[in-house]
Order: sequence, then structure tokens, then C-alpha cells
Amino acid sequence: MTAVAASASPSAARPAAPSAARSTATSAGASAVDKGVGPLLRGWREQRRVSQLELALRADSSARHISFVETGRSRPSEEMVLRLAEHLDVPVRDRNGLLLAAGYAPRYPETPLDDPALDALREGVERLIQGYEPYPAFVVDATYNVVAANRGIAMLLDTVPEHLLAPPLNAMRLTLHPEGLAPRIRNLREWRGHLLAQMERDIALRRSEPLRALYEEVAAYPYPAEGSPGSENESEEGPGETVPYFALPMQIEHDGRVLSFISSISTFNTPMDVTVAELAIETLLPADPATVKYLQSLMS
Repeated sequence: MTAVAASASPSAARPAAPSAARSTATSAGASAVDKGVGPLLRGWREQRRVSQLELALRADSSARHISFVETGRSRPSEEMVLRLAEHLDVPVRDRNGLLLAAGYAPRYPETPLDDPALDALREGVERLIQGYEPYPAFVVDATYNVVAANRGIAMLLDTVPEHLLAPPLNAMRLTLHPEGLAPRIRNLREWRGHLLAQMERDIALRRSEPLRALYEEVAAYPYPAEGSPGSENESEEGPGETVPYFALPMQIEHDGRVLSFISSISTFNTPMDVTVAELAIETLLPADPATVKYLQSLMS
């Protein structure tokens, strides 16, 4: 789960084209062809910690055939490549790479988000995130660049400098940068650790070099040392009044009060397009009654 980030402008509610950092299909495809489909499939299988026998049972094949495919002694059919990729939970972008490495054409298109073919998707996403107002909601791509946001986001960005709000807005950068939201996050050490762990999981899943570069950047940002002011989770609640949170909240200072949010992420089910597969809709839900009351007051 990312933290909050988006442009304060009303036009931020309109999805933008995904960042060029994600447009690596050509180089990734060339690399996949060089490696061959066998080693690539073996790498995904080992990363998922699945044995050849277990994968064979899932894919209605045999361990012998899986072994032959991985060593290059047998060329898998297009259907077999897709079946193995499905059972190994390979991201859609990388399924195209597997097909190229096996000598087949890519199956999944990568349609720009501003393409007319995705008009219905964009309109649906806009309606969805606007429906969450005044709760903040936004949409990010595979490298956490914000492609759409509702007006609930703007209130959290009132102290963020302009250079961090210049497009492309990046949720991780805005959250963890020492000039971004980080100084206002009361439980920064916990929240930072949570975000970095999430990025590590995404890197393991997607094997994305742009995502790895972003991780190295934000992980190097300075943050309060343990025991220093701002390094611990402070609360305005008195003794015995702490809220029993059901998940790790992001506690952020805003306009003289502390707001608490629990983040929820949605993705598209069975996507057939690389762009759509890499979108995530994140909503920041109030985690305590005080935050609910304050957000509701914004509507009155």
C-alpha cells in the first residue's frame, strides 16, 4: 500500500498516460529472446518456490516435459507457455516476454491510457475515485506514478513544495521525501518500513528495473533516527484513549490535528492489457472517529 500523493489541481482527476519508464517492452523482449524461454520459466518457477512436479500437476503436464522445456530440449507450444505463466502468476508484461522468448508474438497489447480504446476505463475510474470523496483516492501505475486522483487528495498536499508536485507525480517520492509528506507523518518509521517492504515485494514479483531504481532513491532519503523527535508514533489521545487500529494506519498531521488513514488497494481482475494490469486504485479510509468527523465536515 502506498501513501497519499497526487496533484492538487482539479484536473488531476483525469488519468494521464503511463510514465515512459514503464515503456520497456522492446528492451525486455530483446532480453527475453536472448535468454530463451526455458531459463526464464525456470527462474519464475524457482522464485515462486514451486517444484517441477507441482507445476506439472497444476498445468496438466509431466515433470519430464517441464524439465525438457526448462533445459531447452523441448519447445513449448504457445498454449503451454501461457498455461505455465498463469500457474506461476507471471505478470502480464512478462508473459509477453515469455512468448517472445519462445518464438511467438506477444499476446497482450499495451494501450496508452489516453487512447480512445480506454475511454470507458478512464470514465469508470474517474467516477469511482470521485465517489470516495471526501476520502482521498488515487490511481498509480507500476512505478507508483499517479495517473488520476480525486479532490480528497489536495488537502494533504498543502505544504508540499511545487517541485515535488511537478508531473509525473510519484506517490512513493512524495510520501518519503524529506520535503514531502514525511515530516508530517507521525509514525514515519513504521510507515516507511511498510512502504519499502511493499516495494521489495513488487520488485520480486515484477523484476522491474525502473521500480528498483525508485526503491534505491526513496530508501536513501534521510529520516529521523530512533529516539529523535518525530521518530516515534505520537498521539493526541490521552492515556487509555488510544484507538484499537485493525491495520497499520498512516498518521499524518494536518491543520493542527492528526488524521489517521488505512489504505486499501484494488486492481483489475483478469486484465488483458499490460497498461490495465499495472494500474492500482488506492483509497485512504479514515481509521478513527475523529478523522471521519473531520472529513465529513469538509462536505458541509
